[in-house]
Amino acid sequence: MEDWLQNPTAHTALDDILPCVDNATAKEIQSGTKNVNYQLVSLVNGVINTISNANPPANVAPPLNYNQSGPLVPPLCSPFHSNLTDRHCSVNEVELSKAPEVWTTFTCQVSSSGVCTNTGRLTPTLYNQMTAAANVSYGLYHYGPFLVELVDCTYVRQVFTDISKNHCPGLRLYLKWIYVGLVLVSGAVMLSLIFWIIYARERRHRVYTKQFISRDPGEQDKGS
Repeated sequence: MEDWLQNPTAHTALDDILPCVDNATAKEIQSGTKNVNYQLVSLVNGVINTISNANPPANVAPPLNYNQSGPLVPPLCSPFHSNLTDRHCSVNEVELSKAPEVWTTFTCQVSSSGVCTNTGRLTPTLYNQMTAAANVSYGLYHYGPFLVELVDCTYVRQVFTDISKNHCPGLRLYLKWIYVGLVLVSGAVMLSLIFWIIYARERRHRVYTKQFISRDPGEQDKGS
């Protein structure tokens, strides 16, 4: 892992497991994610400004006029400007994560023809479509940077760095202890084998000596 961290562009075995893209491709992906996010928010705010918060005359037919009334729906906060730089929310804008909860209070009940029967500026269908777009936009904004870090292996490099700094020293120490233990066990086995060979040879020698001594008096009687 340390070798890969020091030379991330070198061809290693980790390349087959972690197919990282280059920085240019990662930036292009990030730019595309921001652009989709900006376009989604702009689309939702266009619906709010031109339809939900509009007060069309009575002679206008649905879907532009569905008897919308009451307080104006707050627009969705775009986290990016048109040039995709970071942007802060205005006072009257609603954050991406809070939009579904806030917009619920602006939803009306509708008749069979899709017209509001009480005060409200969002029909249930329009509310569902707008919250779906807000959720997608929030997902892109919240998880987009993390996904880009996965693609260019920034996240993996950070994880490997943490493992190398926090866990590898202890792992090296434990492996050293295991190595020392294995050396001691190997030495003990080797000494036991040597002692067993010496013992076996000595035992064989004693048996041979006893047999020679037991046979020696008989041979002397025969000779006499």
